[in-house]
Amino acid sequence: MEYEKNIRKHLETALNVFGELTWAYVVLSKKDMSCIFGVTNYPDEWVARYKENGLQYTDPVVITALNRLTPFLWDENLITSSGINSSEVFSQAREFGVTNGYTFVLHDYNNNLVTLSFIIPAGQREEMIQTLTQNKGDISLLLASVNEIYLTLTSLSEKNATSTEKSPRFTDRENEILYWASVGKTYQDTGTILGIKARTVKFHMSNIVKKLGVSNARHAIRLGMELKLIKPVD
Repeated sequence: MEYEKNIRKHLETALNVFGELTWAYVVLSKKDMSCIFGVTNYPDEWVARYKENGLQYTDPVVITALNRLTPFLWDENLITSSGINSSEVFSQAREFGVTNGYTFVLHDYNNNLVTLSFIIPAGQREEMIQTLTQNKGDISLLLASVNEIYLTLTSLSEKNATSTEKSPRFTDRENEILYWASVGKTYQDTGTILGIKARTVKFHMSNIVKKLGVSNARHAIRLGMELKLIKPVD
């Protein structure tokens, strides 16, 4: 995509003054987090795995950024505000050296979460943190200007609407089950409400857990609520 090349060139030119950095500019629609755009020099294999497995739904850096306005440091011990420690994301990222970093955050007028993250190599922690914090204002302005370019070059709101219509995260039945679970109903209660057996409810919940990449139903419910993935049921 031509606009991806333009954004990459802009970022590379601006960040070059800080030395050799490993970075990622990412735009996520908060309406539908399957809509993800990124420009990065992270390892290609990690980027491909991240997108293929939809790791943005359980990435603790993303979940933390959703509730932040200011930059923050992170590592493998990062726990989200909801108490979810998505260690499986970091266990996969470890082989690519993506376990320590610093993320700048922006929430734009198109209801996107926008981040600019930097990997902090183990032997350069103090030096990197000092560079990033000393230049925090300039980097925040860079993130805003790059995102303005992105919004100018794309019609993101139209693409989000189309994508949401074509590929919802959950089926209608899965959404119903996740909704009733989120308001405290048991499998038996939900089965009675929907006119299906409790084991069928459990089957659908298992699929939800797999889609979100979490370890159990409790985490699926909490994550679905935090990321506003659950649609109200009439």
